Amino acid sequence: MRILVTDGNERAALAAVRSLVHAGHSVVVCTPARPSLAGVSRGARSRRLTTDPLADPAAYAAELSGIAREDSIDVLLPMTDPSVEAVLEHRDAFPSGTAIPLPDLATYRAASDKAHIMALAEQSGFGVPETRLFATAADPLPDAAFFPAVVKPHRSVVSVRGVRRKAGVTPVGDLAACRRALAALPAAAFPVLLQRHVSGVGEGFFALRWGGRMVATFAHRRLREKPPSGGVSVYRESIALAEGLAGPGARLLEMLDWTGVAMIECKREESTGRQVIMEINGRFWGSLQLAIDAGVDFPSLLVRCAAGETVLGPREYRVGVR
Repeated sequence: MRILVTDGNERAALAAVRSLVHAGHSVVVCTPARPSLAGVSRGARSRRLTTDPLADPAAYAAELSGIAREDSIDVLLPMTDPSVEAVLEHRDAFPSGTAIPLPDLATYRAASDKAHIMALAEQSGFGVPETRLFATAADPLPDAAFFPAVVKPHRSVVSVRGVRRKAGVTPVGDLAACRRALAALPAAAFPVLLQRHVSGVGEGFFALRWGGRMVATFAHRRLREKPPSGGVSVYRESIALAEGLAGPGARLLEMLDWTGVAMIECKREESTGRQVIMEINGRFWGSLQLAIDAGVDFPSLLVRCAAGETVLGPREYRVGVR
């Protein structure tokens, strides 16, 4: 099959390209500039994509669609939140023969809304951090005892005067830092969640759900992060699928009627052992290579699902892979 992968400088893109080339597919990688991390992977072909999905989602989708037509692409795999949202918003722009193995726009946006997901996660059996919801930056702050905490805009991509921008998570150690973080956010970032810090080890549940059933699942534990106080995982280990993680994870995706891949990020709380949800990402994740190395080849499985095959992922994978 002919596969088009976006965002070639992402680690997830590199992992996906390696997997798909190994499976015998013809892979095209597009990025704003060449060369790219995934674009120089053996067996991949690189295409330049000039439009930024944050600056002009419609033009981005149109340019991507043009590449899909020129290269007779069978499956399109967008790799980041901005590219996923642009593709879903303008799904009709793509050739009818190009499969886009993602949920519909409403479902994706529901999963991306952190305030909405907290309520669903609690119903599914996850623990939820102690949370204050701010409608505006002027809302009263909690007592000093609430800190340390994190400030989370309700979505990671927001629209400011017609231009999209990323709205990241900000750790805050006290009231003053919280005020500064809230004041720095655009109005579109609200409602904003202020969540009390959860002490514990970061663990993740990863899944491919298709046609109303679970095709493949995986779990890992974070061993090191950048920065060490909490951030992007840079060293991690495959772990067994414990019921406290896999059960609520499967129920949450079922409640969303999810289609495609997803990552549910949690912390195993130090004092209670419960799995406390941090967020859900409805796309491929940065640590994708670990799952593949441990025996769960999510990119190849997803492409087979998109091709109409009845797919069943591995029942087991190797635990302890780092």
